[in-house]
Amino acid sequence: MRESFFWHKVHSLTGIVPVGFYMVQHLTLNSFSLAGPTKFNGVIGFFSSIPKHLLLTLEVVAIWLPLLFHAVYGIFIVARNSDNYSQKAYKYRENRYYRLQRWTGVLAFIYLLAHVFTTTFVAKTKGEAYIQYDAWHQLLTSYGYAFFILYAIGVTACSYHLAYGIWNFCIRWGITISEKSQAAMGKFSFVAFVFLSLLGIAALYGFINPVFAAKEEPVEASHDSSLRPISSQD
Repeated sequence: MRESFFWHKVHSLTGIVPVGFYMVQHLTLNSFSLAGPTKFNGVIGFFSSIPKHLLLTLEVVAIWLPLLFHAVYGIFIVARNSDNYSQKAYKYRENRYYRLQRWTGVLAFIYLLAHVFTTTFVAKTKGEAYIQYDAWHQLLTSYGYAFFILYAIGVTACSYHLAYGIWNFCIRWGITISEKSQAAMGKFSFVAFVFLSLLGIAALYGFINPVFAAKEEPVEASHDSSLRPISSQD
């Protein structure tokens, strides 16, 4: 398979729209956890109220197909490239942006595979109780908060990949041509990276906030006693 200028551009575009847009709205909706169980579960309930055939169509067309293409072609790009940042002549800022953006993409891909399987798949087969606030609280506070740390790492990787993906997109599409404009976009990407990371981590904290957790009954008390905590976020 040969690399293609056209498919490179399509790849960078899908990383912004719709994949990047979906990630931003996903983190935003997850941050409803900061308002407590009722607000967060209301978000879950809203999506559950959408007709299943319509929701499935939207998920496949607007999320899964673009995400699958972006991930698979991205892995192909990483496999074809040689990591030259270790060489003294190539230790410049832009090359660092590019290399980290690629490798966080690999980490994000692994994270999302587990994420999708253990949330979307579980919710569709076992019910929405597995992705509601109580289940998230049980997961993120288990094993010494190990899952909280893993999720924080995954969210940070995704945030970096998207933020500096914007920087790469603007270069590839000829939006930032001059060195000055590329440097300015680099600063914007840093701000976006910090903002998205903090938004995602804050959403995770909302699930372990003792103010809310103390007021809620465990999942087993309000649902089937056989329920177990989910192992990823939706």
